[in-house]
Amino acid sequence: MRIRPAFATSDVVYATVAEAYADDVDGCRFEIVPNGNIWSVWGLLRSALGVAWLLLRLRPDVVVTTGAAPGYFAVMFGRLMGARTLWLDSMANAGGLSMSGRKARGFADLFLTQWRHLERDGGPDYRGAVFNSSCSS
Repeated sequence: MRIRPAFATSDVVYATVAEAYADDVDGCRFEIVPNGNIWSVWGLLRSALGVAWLLLRLRPDVVVTTGAAPGYFAVMFGRLMGARTLWLDSMANAGGLSMSGRKARGFADLFLTQWRHLERDGGPDYRGAVFNSSCSS
């Protein structure tokens, strides 16, 4: 939500795994995709199929995600469909890149971290962190 202003003039569809986030994007198109993780092959398969189906219906020009397995699938399928892709590894991953982020590296046109010490040749790049304006100086 902290990067939402960057897309103010774009036709945006928000996709997440939790219905509870719908209120955060009131007035915008909102989609739910199945969650998945490495502990459940069936969960991963459901997530991959759900994300693939959503992207096939939407045919996005750009896919932007902050992570987790559904985000990885969105970057992978989005790239395969010809969309520009951006992976912004979550602010929560201060100690290292997420597993999904490491895997998304090969599909992301732009691969970013919000932690300077995690920047590496070949990605991720550090171009600053996204802070809540009420908390930054």
